[in-house]
Amino acid sequence: MTAPEDIRTIEITEADVGQRLDRVLGSHIAELSRARLQALIKQGRVTGARGTIEEPGLRVKPGERYVVAVPPPEPAEPQPEYTSLAIVHEDGDLIVVDKPAGMVVHPAPGHAGGTLVNALIAHCGDSLSGIGGVRRPGIVHRLDKDTSGLLVVAKSDAAHRGLSEQFAAHGSDGRLSRRYVALVWGAPDRPRGAIDAPIARSRHNRTRMAISQGPTARHAVTHYGVLEIFRDESGTPIASLIELELETGRTHQIRVHLAHMGHPVLGDPVYGSGFKSSSKRLNEKAQKALAELDRQALHAAGLGFEHPVTGKRLSFESPLPADFSAVLEALRGPTAKKPAPRKGRSK
Repeated sequence: MTAPEDIRTIEITEADVGQRLDRVLGSHIAELSRARLQALIKQGRVTGARGTIEEPGLRVKPGERYVVAVPPPEPAEPQPEYTSLAIVHEDGDLIVVDKPAGMVVHPAPGHAGGTLVNALIAHCGDSLSGIGGVRRPGIVHRLDKDTSGLLVVAKSDAAHRGLSEQFAAHGSDGRLSRRYVALVWGAPDRPRGAIDAPIARSRHNRTRMAISQGPTARHAVTHYGVLEIFRDESGTPIASLIELELETGRTHQIRVHLAHMGHPVLGDPVYGSGFKSSSKRLNEKAQKALAELDRQALHAAGLGFEHPVTGKRLSFESPLPADFSAVLEALRGPTAKKPAPRKGRSK
């Protein structure tokens, strides 16, 4: 049996007069995004005294009443796939998962199934309220396939809109925080600092990103702090453990920035391939652990945000996965130097 339409009646108030219809509807129906309301208007699902309205920019008049017919969510196109998920938090509006390395977030060419979205559709089922009119999880940020760690996903339109705003601000308003941990080759000259270098898609390989000053380059800033330094027998830094915070959120940002600084992530097959020979300087145990890691040693360890519906501050931590920990423990020794973790971003 098909679910009925959700009928909403909106009375125009004095404060609404003269504003665009899509903006007015958005102020009265907070759980639907403006993009979703614009689509409903264009689909002829909004009526008033002037008949069926199909222009989102229509200016409303005093005393008007509009009826919005919201259809039930359409089934999601990605098929549900029952996959075990490490769920850190879940409520009616959002879900926080600890994504394992090797899992793609969203279906794409070459990865039609086995993704986090497929698993979430199976797990959440009917609790998905229909983001953009489709019963699907709302992806507001992503992790690379071989990066592990924390990821928040919206289950409702209201949560999707609120989380999207926070991720668009990248923490500049104090609501969002994202902390990563990485093992990198060598050690930065300074124990803490910021990498400020614009990023664009590579002109030579469209699957890669690169530092660029071109017209398509986007502002990108990554803050880092050194946690531990590991040295070879001669005392030369061979690798280090660092933590990172994102001030912006560009594709492959951390990996590109660290490679640009001359300290690519251990195991990174794309941006650290030139450092493969460096593995010979590791002790035998570390070489074996790195080979078994078979991915970049990058983990999304901390995530904090303001709940987009309740306003409550939520904060989560994820321990290092076993494969990452194995490399770290193999690197540790009596010569390891452990600077104190940085407090806040570098100035």
